[in-house]
Amino acid sequence: MEILTAIKRVPETGARVVLTEDKQAIDTSALGFTFSPHEECAVEEAVQLVEEHGGNVTALTLGEKDATEQVREAIAMGADDGMLLETDGEEWGPAATATAIADAVAGSEADFDLLLFGNESADSANHQVGVRVAEELGLPCVTGIKEFAVDGSTAVAKREIPGGSEVYEIELPAVVTVKEGLNEPRYPSMRAKMQARKASVARTEPDPREDGLELVELEVPETDDSPAEVLGESPEAAADVVDVLEELEVL
Repeated sequence: MEILTAIKRVPETGARVVLTEDKQAIDTSALGFTFSPHEECAVEEAVQLVEEHGGNVTALTLGEKDATEQVREAIAMGADDGMLLETDGEEWGPAATATAIADAVAGSEADFDLLLFGNESADSANHQVGVRVAEELGLPCVTGIKEFAVDGSTAVAKREIPGGSEVYEIELPAVVTVKEGLNEPRYPSMRAKMQARKASVARTEPDPREDGLELVELEVPETDDSPAEVLGESPEAAADVVDVLEELEVL
């Protein structure tokens, strides 16, 4: 199988998110970078499929020169090749990003059987790029997948919905966007990381293009910062604990 996994350089996902003053981007001045948990599962799934069926995994990203670091992280996880669609550092919108990726796929010497994306990125969470790539390439697409298997030229993908699940059978080639929990991404060894630092990453410079979409502003979701309630510090507090558990219908 020839599989492409698309990843995006994003701020460390465990860090506190602070927006720039104009609310157009995340302030990354004090943050490290990684790629999204959904995309980690996409890379892991690609590597597992190639381990089972044979083939090659290509990790691709669109971004500034430093995004090569995230491509090398994917190579350390088991991807075979890396590709950087290098930009000047400005954030590209989902439409422009999808067009650049679709052009790269169409112009590649590889005949990809499967294109794997994270369901959404961990920064702006657009939920659009994978679907737009599929539309541009005329490929079938399923999104939000938590279970996936390939049998010959057919793939079976399962998506969770309230009260159950939906199962899709699709012919390859296809585009699939996956969610965290699909698998358990491997942690690369130090040796794999060192080898990835020496791996060759192909670079191209896609032409800048108008996205056609306007970002109004980003919002940081509200969090519940209410303090914990101490029920007591003696055995007498056990009755209060039981009351809480009964209220939560745990007991």
